[in-house]
Amino acid sequence: MVEATKLMHVTPSDDEGNLVTILSIDGGGIRGLIPAVILAFLESELQKLDGENVRLADYFDVITGTSTGGLVTVMLTAPNENNRPLYAAKDIKGFYLKHSPEIFPQNKCNNFLTNILKLGKSLFRPKYNGKYLHNIIRERLGDTKLHQTVTNVVIPTFDIKRLQPTIFSSFQLKKRPYLNALLSDICIATSAAPTYLPPHYFETKNHNDQVLAKFNLVDGGVAANNPTLVGMSEMANEMNDDGRSEAATITMGYEKFLVISLGTGSQKQDLMKFSADEASKWGILGWLTNHGTSPLIDSFNQASADLVDFHIASVFSALKSPHNYIRIQDDTLSGDLSSVDVATEKNLNDLVRVGEALLKRPISKVNFTTGLYESANHYETNEEALKRFAKRLSNQRRLRTAKSINDHVY
Repeated sequence: MVEATKLMHVTPSDDEGNLVTILSIDGGGIRGLIPAVILAFLESELQKLDGENVRLADYFDVITGTSTGGLVTVMLTAPNENNRPLYAAKDIKGFYLKHSPEIFPQNKCNNFLTNILKLGKSLFRPKYNGKYLHNIIRERLGDTKLHQTVTNVVIPTFDIKRLQPTIFSSFQLKKRPYLNALLSDICIATSAAPTYLPPHYFETKNHNDQVLAKFNLVDGGVAANNPTLVGMSEMANEMNDDGRSEAATITMGYEKFLVISLGTGSQKQDLMKFSADEASKWGILGWLTNHGTSPLIDSFNQASADLVDFHIASVFSALKSPHNYIRIQDDTLSGDLSSVDVATEKNLNDLVRVGEALLKRPISKVNFTTGLYESANHYETNEEALKRFAKRLSNQRRLRTAKSINDHVY
C-alpha cells in the first residue's frame, strides 16, 4: 500500500511532485463499461510516457469507487502474485463484455406474459441471485484483504442494520482493524444494488478467529454513488492526522489535489419530462415506477452525484486550481443504454461506443440552472484533457521517485 502521508508535506510554493492524486469511479452496473473505456485510454497515455508495464495504481494516492466502480477499483488495485495490479485497465472492458451476460442473465422469451411474471417476481425478491458474480469475484480475489491493495482504496457501502454508511478505507485500518475485510466481500457488498442483487452479510475476524465485526451491507450507491468527495475527505483526514489543523488541510491541501472523477452515464435529459402537476397525482407506485424508470431513485442518484460535482468544482475554483479537477460524464443516455442490467451483446457494445464517443466530446460541467452538462470551454476534449492529466501524473511520479532516491542517498 502506498504510504501517502509521506508524500504530502506541501507548502503553498510547492508545485508538481507534491500533488495528491485521486481517481474516482461512479456506480452504475453494466455502465461501468463507459469508465472502463476511459481508464484504458488514460493508462495507454501513461504507458506512452513511462513504458508498457506501468499501471494506473502507480500514479494515484487513492482510488475510490462505488458499486460497479468499487469493482473496477479493486480490479485496478488488488495484487497478483508479483504484487502488481491484478488487471491492466485495458482488460476491464473484456471482463464486463464476458461476464455481464452471466451476472445479469436476460430472458430468452421477451413477451408480455414473461415480462409480467418477471415484474411480479421482482416485487418479492431481488431480480438476480448474484451467485455468478459472487463466484467470479471470490475466484479472482481469493483471500486477499483490504490492507494488501497496491495503492490506497476507498469503497463505500451501506449497512442496513445500522442504517449508516460503512466506508472500507485503507486509511482507516490502523484505527479500525475490523474493516480489514476480504476484498471479495467488499466487492460483493458495494455492488449489492437493492432490488437487483441480495444484501451481503459477512464477518471480519482476528488471527485467533474471534469475530471483530458483523456487516449487513448493500450497494454503496445508497450513500455515495459518486464517491469523489468521500475519497477526498479520507485523504484530507489522513493529512490532518499527520499533524495539521483542519484549516491547514483545506488551505494547503485541496489546492494540491489532482482529481479525475468518472461517471457511468445517466438518462437525465431523457428523464426531464415529469412536471409537478403530473407528479402530484402519484402515490408510492408512481414514484417507484413510471415510464420504465423510478423517479424517486433517479432523483436521489442525480441529486447526490451532481451535488458532489458542484461542491468539488466550487472548492477548486475558490482555490484557484480548477485545472486540477475533471469530471467526465454523459447525461444523454436513453433506453437500454441507461439501464444497469440489460446485458445483451448489442447493448454492451453500444456502451463501449458511448465511452469512445465521450472521449471525443468537449469537457463539460453541470449548469445548475438547467441541470444539464454543458461544454466548459471551446478548445479541449475529454481525450485532450486526459492527455494533459497523464503528463502531469507522469511528471508527478518522476519527481517523487527522484525525491525518494535523494532522501535515501542523503
